[in-house]
Amino acid sequence: MASRCKISQHLKNCDLGFCSNSPIRRFISTGNRISSFSSSLKPYRNCIHRISISKLTTSSSHHRIGFRKPKSAEKSPTITDCFSQQEDDREVALEGDVVSVAGGIVALGKFDALHVGHRELAIQASKAGTPFLLSFVGMAEVLGWDPRAPVVGKCDRKRVFNSWASYCNDVAPAEFSVEFSSIRHLSPRQFVEKLSKELGVRGVVAGENYRFGYKAEGDVTELVRLCEEYGIGANIVSSVMDTTQSPGITIPTNTKERGQVSSTRVRHALAGGDMKYVSELLGRKHRLKFILPEQGATTIKGKNRISAPKSCLLNLQPKDGSYGNCILLVDDNNMLPCRTVIDSTRIHIESDGNVSWNEVLSQDCRVISIEFDTSLG
Repeated sequence: MASRCKISQHLKNCDLGFCSNSPIRRFISTGNRISSFSSSLKPYRNCIHRISISKLTTSSSHHRIGFRKPKSAEKSPTITDCFSQQEDDREVALEGDVVSVAGGIVALGKFDALHVGHRELAIQASKAGTPFLLSFVGMAEVLGWDPRAPVVGKCDRKRVFNSWASYCNDVAPAEFSVEFSSIRHLSPRQFVEKLSKELGVRGVVAGENYRFGYKAEGDVTELVRLCEEYGIGANIVSSVMDTTQSPGITIPTNTKERGQVSSTRVRHALAGGDMKYVSELLGRKHRLKFILPEQGATTIKGKNRISAPKSCLLNLQPKDGSYGNCILLVDDNNMLPCRTVIDSTRIHIESDGNVSWNEVLSQDCRVISIEFDTSLG
């Protein structure tokens, strides 16, 4: 029998870190084209790297550093009791061994959903050199936003990045995060200067609608101009458009929504329970992760049915309801077909296989994953 362990230790061991159609691209660089950047940089560790320095926002399309709360911020379930968003951000800070982004090519953004638009930015970065995703830590806390569940579980991000390797010259992108509080008041010029002089990046990749700097003062035109001035290559990528646009999912109409793939669309697709649409936006099946609590909070009904509180979910769930043809993963190794039922307070898993739930629960901190079928929920 495996030894018992505390949830915090398990999260550490879980490596908590914090496409579709190729869009038309415009390549702009300083002197030589960005694609000519040397790719013979020293290999980095294939894992998620976080440091406490400075946080960016991007969806593959209308990228904007979120210095202000969006006017039409959608309502999302919050993480409570077991794992809050703020606790998540604190867990991701590295202690000691840090890999630098110096000499690398960084895609700029928030990278919440890790959807096909974000993947396209990583692809373009990989064509120019060692790819990094540069994001911010602590934005919600600084701006006073309500905590909300991430689309991708923090301990699942490394798996997603690894799955992108086949698109990125067999190199999985690494994630590099900086503290939002340290860059919040930087002007566009100061931000690019930080990228060049402090972080030492060789190039940046951003979506065509990306905005940056204090109060989102800078656009891609200014980004290109400043990058040229500081000797950094700039690759501006056209938006990856949502060609499906599920009729059953209503996306709020505002100036940011122009039909592109975005984290907002992913969240609304999940809220509508359309898992096929979610998969098309993500480029993979959605995986819901949660930690089984101690037996007192978990109910076993029969041989193959288990129920646990939603407070232990580590990322955003789909709409309450019944989902068939799911895959149950215990520690991401044992894969079993199952049916998932989500109600207002709990998640219920009915397995078709021989699962010894008592044995699973005896280990206290097992991470359970549910992968949803691409049919409608």
